[in-house]
Amino acid sequence: MVRPARFACNPQTAASNAFQRDPTPLVGDDRQAGALQAAALREFDELATALDRAGVEVLIAPDSDQPAKPDAIFPNNWVSFHHDGTVALYPMLAPNRRWERRDEVLEQVVRKGGFRVSRTVDLTHREAEEKYLEGTGSVVLDRVHRMAYACSSPRTDLDVLGEFAQLLDYDLMTFDATDGSGRAIYHTNVLMAIGTGFAVVCGDSIANTAHRTAVFSKLRATGHDIVDITREQMAQFAANVLELASPAAKLIALSTTALDSLNRTQRAILESHAALVPVPIPTIERVGGGGVRCMLAEIHLPKRDTGYGDLRT
Repeated sequence: MVRPARFACNPQTAASNAFQRDPTPLVGDDRQAGALQAAALREFDELATALDRAGVEVLIAPDSDQPAKPDAIFPNNWVSFHHDGTVALYPMLAPNRRWERRDEVLEQVVRKGGFRVSRTVDLTHREAEEKYLEGTGSVVLDRVHRMAYACSSPRTDLDVLGEFAQLLDYDLMTFDATDGSGRAIYHTNVLMAIGTGFAVVCGDSIANTAHRTAVFSKLRATGHDIVDITREQMAQFAANVLELASPAAKLIALSTTALDSLNRTQRAILESHAALVPVPIPTIERVGGGGVRCMLAEIHLPKRDTGYGDLRT
């Protein structure tokens, strides 16, 4: 997790993120900026504390104050960590989000977390081609079955996705998805989440029947119980959840907004697979346009025995 230094509504991402709401009418007012930052920090700390109490190992890296990075709280868009020791770095659409990629964060994972990095896959050169793939926001991974699910959008380019799949050895399932107004959904992880035994999907958002059938069929074939949510529930971040592990059990991190949107049957399916850890993050959801899952860059790296590894191998 990255503790934000300058949380704010990001004007460079607003055009493609319908979940992001400008905190009018006081945008630009110093008091408003201070209030937003304070609220985001409270919500951030509450999530980190809740996960720690649930037994999840949480590594917190501080954001740097300069340059201002209003979305630094969402690290899963620029980096992902993999079982074989790979770190992947991703091309970002907004120029001010590219500043979030900081070696200090990666070094903290290696040194403080005790993890080993054996390879870095760097896709950031694609920014020069104006082609983007924003990490596990753009791509929802079934790490067990080596499947990568992605909906196309201005932030998810199919060419870069193909390069990712080849370099990290994933099969692809791609589709188009839209919100209720017909806009392309900016990140796949707001319509879909995959755990070891469950999947949350907004089937309504996948307009092409053949694509929707293919997604659901593949999920069922790989042994996932499906929670099919509505577009209204998607707008409440019901799919923006993440399965995590503690030494004692599996759990699902989600916001109270997401939890409150689920009906009794949907909630029961999730609870049959893991304990739910809900946390209120209304400011981060409303102003940042991202949820709990977006705040977490889950670490699947192997632990190291000695040495720090080479972050740029």
